[in-house]
Amino acid sequence: MGGFLEGKNIAVTGAGRGIGRAVALACASEGARVVVNDYGVSMAGEDPTSEVADAVVKEIKDLGGEALAVCDSVATMEGGNRIVQSAIDSWGSIDGVVCVAGILRERMLFNMTEEEWDPVIATHLKGTFTVFRAACAAMKDQKSGSLVAFTSGAFAASVAQANYAAAKGGIVSLMRSAAAGMNRYGVNANAIAPVARTRMSENVPMDLDEIGDPEDVAALAVYLLSDEARHITGQIYTQAGKKIALWNQPIEIREMRTSEDHWSTTEIAKRLNSEIGQEEMPILAQLEAYRKAAQAKEKASS
Repeated sequence: MGGFLEGKNIAVTGAGRGIGRAVALACASEGARVVVNDYGVSMAGEDPTSEVADAVVKEIKDLGGEALAVCDSVATMEGGNRIVQSAIDSWGSIDGVVCVAGILRERMLFNMTEEEWDPVIATHLKGTFTVFRAACAAMKDQKSGSLVAFTSGAFAASVAQANYAAAKGGIVSLMRSAAAGMNRYGVNANAIAPVARTRMSENVPMDLDEIGDPEDVAALAVYLLSDEARHITGQIYTQAGKKIALWNQPIEIREMRTSEDHWSTTEIAKRLNSEIGQEEMPILAQLEAYRKAAQAKEKASS
């Protein structure tokens, strides 16, 4: 057993499998009491079961730790409240929350249905909100606490997962808003964009050059929850195998102004490309490279 989280009470959503399970076990190994939350559904959000959360609680207890299972859906306010309140009722406080829970419903944007959009947004984005909302109310009074969200590099763009990308982008803005709003109360908020071998990563349509295991991601989550990281807030860290990287903060990078009372479309058309232009979209270059590689492979085999 370590001691980075000694005496802390931590809630982890999506903790029945994959990264969430690894985070829950790592928190326990570092001295935390852990609320293990998992609705226990398939990647598409179907067939809930409490068995996965119960199994992780047993693992923690078998290792000498303390844990309890809460199998509510994070997509409801009641579920988010119960996850946080369970820690408070059982152990007196909530010191950190880690929101890992997520599902996938993959589809090209022009074919995506409302039934494929809504559950993904509800689980990822609303699910982070419900837990953050409940935790912030308690942490505000405590004057301390840590919020850890899980986003993805897909927040920058995704070809066939617009629902997932939109949810992960929303989580980034939610996390940054939490960091800004809760800083005065001694609460920090950060996000991890993991690249790890999980049920979800198996369906990524592109090759992943750098990828690690859930346990790699768990170590970073533990650090961000610890007192060692109290000074860190509003940040996104990618964790991919041996690499940890920091994402940039969104800022204006170039500007142009008009000397007229109002902009006209004609003036914008004359000046925009030469004066401020646009930023390259990395995923477009990646897709083009994959397309050319596929063509070359096909040509070589014919």
